Amino acid sequence: MATTADFRNGLCIQFNGEPWKIESFQHVKPGKGPAFVRTKIRNLNSGRLLENTFTSGIKIDIIRIENRKYQFLYSEKNDYHLMNIDDYEQITLQKDFIENSNLLKEGENIEVLFHADKGMPLSASLPSHIILEIQHTEPGVKGNTATNTFKPATTETGASIQVPLFINEGDKIKIDTAKGTYIERVK
Repeated sequence: MATTADFRNGLCIQFNGEPWKIESFQHVKPGKGPAFVRTKIRNLNSGRLLENTFTSGIKIDIIRIENRKYQFLYSEKNDYHLMNIDDYEQITLQKDFIENSNLLKEGENIEVLFHADKGMPLSASLPSHIILEIQHTEPGVKGNTATNTFKPATTETGASIQVPLFINEGDKIKIDTAKGTYIERVK
């Protein structure tokens, strides 16, 4: 058991029967009344962000978590098959369990957050940037590099993304996986 004095960013706790991760916290000691801790916590099952206030000094349950690296092998309907890089153990996750899963290509590495005591996956996240090849887009126009105009394109994974006018089919681009947006063209 721990108390609110042990709060730190990234700490995972058990709250209302579910696992939560502390995104930010602030100790507040008003002039009148007891001290409290104002927090922003994220549900590890649903991804929902919640602002909550804890009375200073209450007991909380800390969850032990592990980050494990997995390699994406293949997909089958709504299932994604992954292999642990360290011990070659394979697991299957639902498609909606992985945020922006449409950007994931075979052989790509992802991080899976596990509840260490129960051995169950809590969340999965892609690397911050992924390089994909453009499979289909309208032809690019030479000299259109200075404008801030975008056109739709389809990547090798089937994801639709907005790219600048000078991007052509076959070009490789770097994509921000958190936002699903174009960053730059890669040689």
